[in-house]
Amino acid sequence: MAYNEPQIEAHFSGHETFPLRQMWLKKAFDRADTRWVVSKETFTDDNAIATFGVGRNMVSSIKHWALACEIMREDASKKNFIINDVARKIYVDDGYDPYSQYPTTAWYAHWCLAGRSTRSTTWFWLFNVLNAQTFTRDEVMPTLAKFAQSISAGKKLSQATLARDLETCVRGYAPRSASSSVEEAAEPMLAELGLIQEERKGVYSFRRGPKSSLTDAFFAWALVDFWDRYHPGETSLTFESIAYGIGSPGRVFKLDEESTAERLFALSNLTDGKLKWSDTSGLRQIYRSEMDVVNFKRAMMEMSYE
Repeated sequence: MAYNEPQIEAHFSGHETFPLRQMWLKKAFDRADTRWVVSKETFTDDNAIATFGVGRNMVSSIKHWALACEIMREDASKKNFIINDVARKIYVDDGYDPYSQYPTTAWYAHWCLAGRSTRSTTWFWLFNVLNAQTFTRDEVMPTLAKFAQSISAGKKLSQATLARDLETCVRGYAPRSASSSVEEAAEPMLAELGLIQEERKGVYSFRRGPKSSLTDAFFAWALVDFWDRYHPGETSLTFESIAYGIGSPGRVFKLDEESTAERLFALSNLTDGKLKWSDTSGLRQIYRSEMDVVNFKRAMMEMSYE
């Protein structure tokens, strides 16, 4: 079976140590004009603080998260950002979820960070590479540093930068209980997903299990996204690759084996047979029929908000 090695760029900064907040992606989205263009100057000019209603470092953080969560991307001129198609469907005023009230919006942000990982290397590492169920930041720092060095093409990385990135990543899922500022004490967007919990001070663990707020439709969307990134051209995937493979829904969403299997069983009815479960001679696989991927993913995304 063909397998594409993940192409992960070394990116460990940009968030200014602020975890992603609930309405920050919408704030970035709302700066677009009628052509879905956001000028880069929006985040740097003298009016930025008033425009976004936060401090200058937080403005930079909002820009980072909007790029990392694929709300927008840089255009060919490198002078502007363009709002991405999925973000238009979600955040437009009469869209799927303009006020980030549905869990699917947070699951999508998490998938962009930990599954696609264009500007969030530590998120990818934490959910796909780290094998420990329970961890402390000090324990896993050497592992993160080794991974970072392996993908940085010889570029020297500051331990302090990596430590800040790891701290920001973990706090995004398991926030500190007490904080000196109202803005920082606000619940991070990804905390509602219940993926990481603080067992005791400084000791964290992943919550593996069924994930009741994750819809079957968004699971199907993520499965096809993973399929095309890591196994392009393949007509079937094994259960193991979906449950445990690097970048897979099972791994990124921290589903246990039973929960992954239950979702795969449901795919045939959900997708009108485009994805089908098979368990023949002990070989557990999902088969995929020919599909218009763009339309399929659009339908699954829409269904995940119903």
